[in-house]
Amino acid sequence: MLQWLKHYRRSLLAGDISAGIVVAMMMVPQGMAYALVAGLPPVVGIYASILPPMLYALFGSSMTQSVGPMAIISLMTGAALAPLAQPGTGLYMVLAAQLALASGAVLLVCGLLRLGFVANFFSRPVMSGFSIGAAVVIALGQVKVLVGGELPQFHLPSVLLGGASLALLLLGKQFAAPLLRRAGLPAGAADIGARLVPMLVVLAATALTAALNLAAMGMHTVGEVPAGLPGLNLATSSAHWRALLQPALLIGFMIFLLGMSAAQTLALKRQEKLQSNLELVGLGVANIGSALTGGFPVTGSLSRSGVNYAAGANTPLASLIAGALLALALVAPTAWLAMLPLPALAATIIVAVLGMMELATLHTAWRYDRGDALALLATAGGVMLLGVDVGVVLGVLLSLGTLIWRASRPHIAVLGRIAGTEHFRNIERYTAGTLPDVLMLRIDANLFFGNVEAVNARIEEELAAHPATRHLVLVMTAVSSIDTSALFGLHELNSLLSARGIGLHLAEVKGPVIDRLKASELLAKLNGDIFLSAAMAADRLAQPITEKGTN
Repeated sequence: MLQWLKHYRRSLLAGDISAGIVVAMMMVPQGMAYALVAGLPPVVGIYASILPPMLYALFGSSMTQSVGPMAIISLMTGAALAPLAQPGTGLYMVLAAQLALASGAVLLVCGLLRLGFVANFFSRPVMSGFSIGAAVVIALGQVKVLVGGELPQFHLPSVLLGGASLALLLLGKQFAAPLLRRAGLPAGAADIGARLVPMLVVLAATALTAALNLAAMGMHTVGEVPAGLPGLNLATSSAHWRALLQPALLIGFMIFLLGMSAAQTLALKRQEKLQSNLELVGLGVANIGSALTGGFPVTGSLSRSGVNYAAGANTPLASLIAGALLALALVAPTAWLAMLPLPALAATIIVAVLGMMELATLHTAWRYDRGDALALLATAGGVMLLGVDVGVVLGVLLSLGTLIWRASRPHIAVLGRIAGTEHFRNIERYTAGTLPDVLMLRIDANLFFGNVEAVNARIEEELAAHPATRHLVLVMTAVSSIDTSALFGLHELNSLLSARGIGLHLAEVKGPVIDRLKASELLAKLNGDIFLSAAMAADRLAQPITEKGTN
């Protein structure tokens, strides 16, 4: 905590100030837009963008992570609260803050218990599938705001303003950076300028709404925004704690997963080391801070953190500056925010979430591993058809299920010797010689309860295919652990082979595995030898064996 401040240098200040200013400008429309996704008044998005990033700056481990409202978490918040209260009501706002408090408490406790490893429970394809499904749900949900009514009904001024905003945002996303570079701006400055296009579009739409008095023509706007900082919020609904528990666990999990993903991406660029348990603490405290200021669940955003990094952020001071500037924005007159048109905000949301659709991951997974691709599609479909909460659970189950399925079907290769060498390779891939009465099998996985039966079945298949076998050698180069179920499986295999006059030998067994096996009876009862290498096993078994020994 605050190690960065102890070693702060004046040379870092300019970058932190510029990044703080840029991120603050970006978070005004973004925070308000994501509050709408969560079913909350837009100003709540600004509330959730002030204290959370400042607290994360004090407790988190990433130097450039930007914490605040995020599309997926906002969608999950809205989905969790919709059955409990009417969006926009006082109770709904209380429950949103209460959900942030519960999620933050879960994260904080997990951090103190050092449970940072839970980030490994979501595979990259499943995470991409979740993002794609959430992006589609969010985008479709904003169509009615964009057109000013439920289709097929629409409000023409809203359609025109929303459509124009959408077109400008898409054009800006595609062409703003190249045009700015062509105009002479450095590449970094051009990229930052392109990121501010949403702010400019929202400002232009607000000015147009005020100039043409579009609100009087039925245009939906943000409405009155209370001036001043949010007060201390201690309100909770005791009747809803149980109903919020499961959503808090799921949202807390996703907060950590998304925040850790963004932080890791930036840490790789900056060659920094993250501490996952500190990330849990930082994100937990940030969400507790959001609850205390009337906000809703927040997390780190890769796009916003990327802007923070590109704008020159060197330390968490950039987040402290961004939060302070947003606080000043609320202290200043806020009347102009009342005229901000909702169709323009809807356009910014749609364009933002379209960037979350990692279709390149689907393309890569489809070519590389159809199982991962199907898990991606199943997760995306689950989010779109069954809901966000079901999608999260489905994603975790698919990630773990894919892992278990693969581990339960380990690759096993028949080995032969490369002529003139001591190297043994898969005879299906290399021209390698074998001994007529020696079958050498390499098991390319750890042995555990989930795959021991499959391993024994494959061994029996190979023995049937090699009826002259008198010695079976299990080459265990890739085996790092053997659990109790697998140990019993090896005992049974040893007994069966002994009854058939076939010796069971082990080769290239790792030291930690041998240490564990010494605590069992397997080595004493083994109907064969333990060899240091496959080559030593082949050389020894090619000769007549007169007595059992250990090589």
